[in-house]
Amino acid sequence: MRERQIQDADSEFSSLSPKVGDNRRGGDLDMTDAGIARTPKSPYYAVIFTSVRTPVGEGYPETAERMLQLAAQQPGYLGVESTREGALGITVSYWQDLPSIKSWKAVAEHTLAQRLGRERWYRAYKTRICRVEDDYDFTRPA
Repeated sequence: MRERQIQDADSEFSSLSPKVGDNRRGGDLDMTDAGIARTPKSPYYAVIFTSVRTPVGEGYPETAERMLQLAAQQPGYLGVESTREGALGITVSYWQDLPSIKSWKAVAEHTLAQRLGRERWYRAYKTRICRVEDDYDFTRPA
Protein backbone atom coordinates (compact mmCIF):
# COMPACT_ATOMS: atom_id res chain seq x y z
CA MET A 1 0.00 0.00 0.00
CA ARG A 2 1.37 3.37 -0.99
CA GLU A 3 1.39 5.70 2.02
CA ARG A 4 0.88 9.45 1.96
CA GLN A 5 1.97 11.68 4.82
CA ILE A 6 -0.43 14.22 6.25
CA GLN A 7 1.35 17.12 4.57
CA ASP A 8 1.37 15.61 1.04
CA ALA A 9 -0.17 17.89 -1.55
CA ASP A 10 -2.34 15.04 -2.87
CA SER A 11 -3.95 14.53 0.53
CA GLU A 12 -7.23 16.15 1.48
CA PHE A 13 -5.41 17.05 4.70
CA SER A 14 -2.69 19.05 2.93
CA SER A 15 -3.02 22.00 5.31
CA LEU A 16 -2.63 19.87 8.44
CA SER A 17 0.61 19.20 10.24
CA PRO A 18 1.61 17.69 13.57
CA LYS A 19 1.38 20.13 16.44
CA VAL A 20 4.35 20.44 18.78
CA GLY A 21 4.05 21.41 22.43
CA ASP A 22 6.69 22.82 24.76
CA ASN A 23 6.90 19.51 26.61
CA ARG A 24 8.46 17.58 23.74
CA ARG A 25 11.79 15.79 23.68
CA GLY A 26 14.29 17.52 21.38
CA GLY A 27 16.77 16.19 18.83
CA ASP A 28 19.02 17.24 15.95
CA LEU A 29 16.11 17.16 13.49
CA ASP A 30 12.64 18.25 14.45
CA MET A 31 10.74 14.99 13.91
CA THR A 32 7.74 17.00 12.73
CA ASP A 33 9.78 17.88 9.62
CA ALA A 34 9.23 14.24 8.61
CA GLY A 35 5.56 14.19 9.70
CA ILE A 36 6.38 12.31 12.91
CA ALA A 37 5.12 13.76 16.18
CA ARG A 38 7.75 14.27 18.83
CA THR A 39 6.66 12.74 22.10
CA PRO A 40 7.98 12.92 25.68
CA LYS A 41 9.70 10.14 27.56
CA SER A 42 7.28 7.25 28.00
CA PRO A 43 4.87 6.37 29.37
CA TYR A 44 2.21 8.34 27.56
CA TYR A 45 -0.92 7.36 25.64
CA ALA A 46 -1.86 6.93 21.99
CA VAL A 47 -5.37 7.08 20.55
CA ILE A 48 -5.43 5.22 17.25
CA PHE A 49 -8.40 6.17 15.09
CA THR A 50 -8.76 3.96 12.00
CA SER A 51 -11.56 4.90 9.62
CA VAL A 52 -13.12 4.01 6.29
CA ARG A 53 -14.70 7.01 4.59
CA THR A 54 -17.95 7.25 2.70
CA PRO A 55 -17.99 9.11 -0.64
CA VAL A 56 -19.55 12.12 1.15
CA GLY A 57 -16.91 14.81 1.49
CA GLU A 58 -18.86 18.00 2.11
CA GLY A 59 -17.61 19.65 5.28
CA TYR A 60 -15.13 16.90 6.12
CA PRO A 61 -11.80 18.67 5.42
CA GLU A 62 -12.85 21.75 7.40
CA THR A 63 -14.06 19.65 10.32
CA ALA A 64 -10.90 17.51 10.33
CA GLU A 65 -8.75 20.66 10.36
CA ARG A 66 -10.81 22.18 13.17
CA MET A 67 -10.58 18.99 15.26
CA LEU A 68 -6.78 18.97 14.96
CA GLN A 69 -6.66 22.64 15.99
CA LEU A 70 -9.03 22.04 18.89
CA ALA A 71 -7.23 18.91 20.08
CA ALA A 72 -3.93 20.81 20.13
CA GLN A 73 -5.49 23.28 22.62
CA GLN A 74 -6.50 20.56 25.09
CA PRO A 75 -4.57 19.91 28.31
CA GLY A 76 -2.44 16.80 27.96
CA TYR A 77 -2.27 16.86 24.14
CA LEU A 78 1.16 15.83 22.82
CA GLY A 79 0.88 15.56 19.03
CA VAL A 80 -0.66 13.79 16.04
CA GLU A 81 0.27 11.73 12.99
CA SER A 82 -2.18 10.95 10.21
CA THR A 83 -2.33 9.31 6.81
CA ARG A 84 -5.01 8.37 4.33
CA GLU A 85 -4.88 6.07 1.31
CA GLY A 86 -8.15 6.14 -0.56
CA ALA A 87 -11.00 5.50 1.86
CA LEU A 88 -8.79 4.09 4.66
CA GLY A 89 -7.32 6.56 7.15
CA ILE A 90 -5.31 6.22 10.33
CA THR A 91 -4.81 9.04 12.80
CA VAL A 92 -2.78 8.59 15.96
CA SER A 93 -3.01 11.29 18.59
CA TYR A 94 -0.73 11.30 21.62
CA TRP A 95 -1.79 12.27 25.12
CA GLN A 96 -0.18 12.68 28.50
CA ASP A 97 -2.72 10.56 30.39
CA LEU A 98 -6.13 8.88 30.29
CA PRO A 99 -8.02 11.79 31.93
CA SER A 100 -6.80 14.07 29.09
CA ILE A 101 -8.20 11.62 26.52
CA LYS A 102 -11.50 11.37 28.36
CA SER A 103 -11.78 15.17 28.53
CA TRP A 104 -11.05 15.50 24.79
CA LYS A 105 -13.73 12.95 23.94
CA ALA A 106 -16.27 15.04 25.89
CA VAL A 107 -15.50 18.45 24.29
CA ALA A 108 -18.81 19.63 22.82
CA GLU A 109 -17.47 20.55 19.38
CA HIS A 110 -15.66 17.19 19.19
CA THR A 111 -18.85 15.37 20.22
CA LEU A 112 -20.70 17.09 17.34
CA ALA A 113 -17.95 16.10 14.89
CA GLN A 114 -18.18 12.50 16.11
CA ARG A 115 -21.93 12.49 15.44
CA LEU A 116 -21.47 13.98 11.97
CA GLY A 117 -18.79 11.39 11.26
CA ARG A 118 -21.18 8.56 12.07
CA GLU A 119 -24.01 10.16 10.09
CA ARG A 120 -22.07 11.30 6.99
CA TRP A 121 -18.35 10.69 6.62
CA TYR A 122 -17.49 7.23 7.96
CA ARG A 123 -18.61 3.85 6.73
CA ALA A 124 -16.76 2.30 9.67
CA TYR A 125 -14.21 3.26 12.30
CA LYS A 126 -12.39 1.83 15.27
CA THR A 127 -10.72 3.68 18.13
CA ARG A 128 -7.97 2.07 20.18
CA ILE A 129 -6.41 3.59 23.29
CA CYS A 130 -2.95 2.36 24.18
CA ARG A 131 -0.34 3.08 26.82
CA VAL A 132 3.04 3.63 25.18
CA GLU A 133 5.57 1.84 27.36
CA ASP A 134 8.61 2.60 25.24
CA ASP A 135 9.60 4.28 22.01
CA TYR A 136 12.74 4.82 19.97
CA ASP A 137 13.54 6.67 16.80
CA PHE A 138 15.97 7.11 13.95
CA THR A 139 16.90 10.17 11.96
CA ARG A 140 19.26 9.93 8.99
CA PRO A 141 22.10 12.44 9.35
CA ALA A 142 22.01 15.29 6.85
